[in-house]
Amino acid sequence: MANGFIDKARITVRAGNGGNGAVAFHREKYVAAGGPDGGDGGNGGSIILQVDDNMSTLMDFRYKRKYVATNGMDGQGGRRTGKDGQSLIIKVPRGTLVRHAETGEIIKDMSGSEPYVLCKGGKGGWGNQHFATPTRQVPRFAKAGLPGESLDVFLELKLLADVGLVGFPNVGKSTLLSVVSKAHPKIANYHFTTLYPNLGVVYVDEGVSFVMADIPGIIEGASEGAGLGHDFLRHIDRCRLLVHLVDVSGSEGRDPIEDFDTINAELQQYSADLASRPQIVVANKTDLLMDREKLDAFRAHVEELGYTFMEMSAATHQGTRELVQRIAAELSELPPVIVYEPEYVPRPPQIDTSEPLEITREGDTWLVDGPWLQRLMANVNFSDYESRMYFDKMLRQSGLFDRLEEMGIQDGHIVSLYNLEFEYQR
Repeated sequence: MANGFIDKARITVRAGNGGNGAVAFHREKYVAAGGPDGGDGGNGGSIILQVDDNMSTLMDFRYKRKYVATNGMDGQGGRRTGKDGQSLIIKVPRGTLVRHAETGEIIKDMSGSEPYVLCKGGKGGWGNQHFATPTRQVPRFAKAGLPGESLDVFLELKLLADVGLVGFPNVGKSTLLSVVSKAHPKIANYHFTTLYPNLGVVYVDEGVSFVMADIPGIIEGASEGAGLGHDFLRHIDRCRLLVHLVDVSGSEGRDPIEDFDTINAELQQYSADLASRPQIVVANKTDLLMDREKLDAFRAHVEELGYTFMEMSAATHQGTRELVQRIAAELSELPPVIVYEPEYVPRPPQIDTSEPLEITREGDTWLVDGPWLQRLMANVNFSDYESRMYFDKMLRQSGLFDRLEEMGIQDGHIVSLYNLEFEYQR
């Protein structure tokens, strides 16, 4: 939580485990040999992310850091399947980036409205009804459920404002936002800066509106992380248009050209892409103007660089309407905001196979259990050839097949691992 800035949060999420399968036999009057009828365990609940447009910060995640979905219930006799665990829906503001906590890679950009399954619940274990065969009519075993996935992730909110207000502290950004939108930022004559970006929706005409963010003041050295720099600059990443406010009143002895160039240099250092966004340069506080020549020199400097130049006094509302209409016109021609592509590819789990597995023989069936095997199977996609090869390699590496041969397994015997059975072939 750098500098108390709540737009980045680290959370731990864990999906529910699958319920265990049941060992049960059909008991009924006048039925001599009721077969196995143990039901399967229910699947564990998943962790699902969902965009909520009523949220605009990650403040909620400051107080709650751990999110766990419920486990699946165990199976029961009478072929009754256990109840599935309830999935946990975590609501996040639109535009939240989900990053892997260890690698920093992007897992998902929550800019669309589709829910996203961040962690899948574990599959329920099979009941003994699945293990009956002509030669194995009384299977006295069932399978445990598999563990749900778990992850540590960073949530990072890059505000989805269309327009970012940039400029030194105290140039009138908060005042402008309060004048043109329904936002009510705290306004004071401070030289440090707005701690949270204020967002306001600006209504232009029927059906035409845009979101404007007062980006907390940039200070020199921000792009190197000085002060609160980096956290602030991150908020402008997704703005399609920048409105650059400069105090031209001269009331504090500042030079508008120097201020303008300093902020643009900061933007360039932070992100060349950001610096190349369209910019409307606004000379503010014209009602307090002491030196008209300075204003003309500033206009010439800005227009020479190819930027649109406007004059305004946010405090007296002079020129604010024209600015809003100009912003709306520019936005109507600009492409939509970027969406970040996922970069994260789940790696094979690091599994310590040295822990011995428990092997039990039931006739011609060999039951294999153990915590690391359970973890391994929860992470293997058995419909993918490479994943199956990796799984086979891990089993060989662990010495499982050598142990089975020492214990007398024969070709054609069945090896049963959780929700998987296969015929043993040397």
